[in-house]
Amino acid sequence: MLEVGIGTGLNVPLYDRTRVTSVVGVEPALRMHRLARRRIAAAGLDVQLMGLSAERLPAPDASFDTVVSTYTLCTIPDPIAALREMRRVLVPGGRLLFAEHGRAPDARVWRFQQRLTPLWRCVAGGCHLDRDIPALLRDAGFRADVQSRYLPGPKFVSYHCWGEAVADA
Repeated sequence: MLEVGIGTGLNVPLYDRTRVTSVVGVEPALRMHRLARRRIAAAGLDVQLMGLSAERLPAPDASFDTVVSTYTLCTIPDPIAALREMRRVLVPGGRLLFAEHGRAPDARVWRFQQRLTPLWRCVAGGCHLDRDIPALLRDAGFRADVQSRYLPGPKFVSYHCWGEAVADA
């Protein structure tokens, strides 16, 4: 399994050790690796951390059954390139599991997201509030089953989508 944007390893304790045999976690923010290593040790999983972004993955084609991306696509500089790389490293029929926040469906909220994003990126680690996640998945060659809704909180940051995507044939 590949986890893109493993961050501090919050997902690691959630993985079923009877089904997940090894994880490669990519995370360019090296300062997060220290806490991730602690969580990895506590979970008892074989996890290899790599200090890089997902636009160029040093893995052969079709080398992962599953890719996980949670709240990562907003900060990746080139999300289409990263998604194409995720698609490339997935085995045929492999799944991309994702949970992301992004572009609100309400035009007024979306316009506010667009105006706020340049400032927000500076204070929130490069986060883009207004990325259209379903469109990014489609443009990268995925067929996605997407669920979405507003979660509690200010509308400009609370529109979320999650689901599963597979590579189009």
